[in-house]
Amino acid sequence: MDKGRVAFAAVLAVVAAGAIVSALPWPAKARLFPLTVAVPLLVLALAQVIAALRGRGAPLDPDDALPADVTPSIARARMHAVFAWMAGFIVLVALIGFPYTVPVFVGAYLAFTRATTWPRALVAALVAWLCFHVVFERTLHLPFEAGLVQEWLAPD
Repeated sequence: MDKGRVAFAAVLAVVAAGAIVSALPWPAKARLFPLTVAVPLLVLALAQVIAALRGRGAPLDPDDALPADVTPSIARARMHAVFAWMAGFIVLVALIGFPYTVPVFVGAYLAFTRATTWPRALVAALVAWLCFHVVFERTLHLPFEAGLVQEWLAPD
């Protein structure tokens, strides 16, 4: 049994349960998005706790976790890049709101990580915006908070 895995999964389960409990009294449209994320998180976290308590899943050996051509310093740099992208996503949501962040983030990530060319990144950003707009705004009619920039620029 890996105590770290059990503890991490248990904390995730508690966070998910807390999100579910806090979202239940909200109006149906407002609670739909957090419940869509929190319910699967709770189920998966509890499954991970059970699997870890039963001893399923081999413990990770740090020497086997990285391919031979990836040094620990490269792995650390990649990890920092991932956390920087996640922090950037959160900052963008706060500044410009979810509906604008999704396409901007998708396009920027694909272009700046050189995952594809700029034109393809722009097409992917457009598709991401279209999917987000159609699913969450048009179909589900979910209200999203305006970002801080919109609030700053709004007339009083």
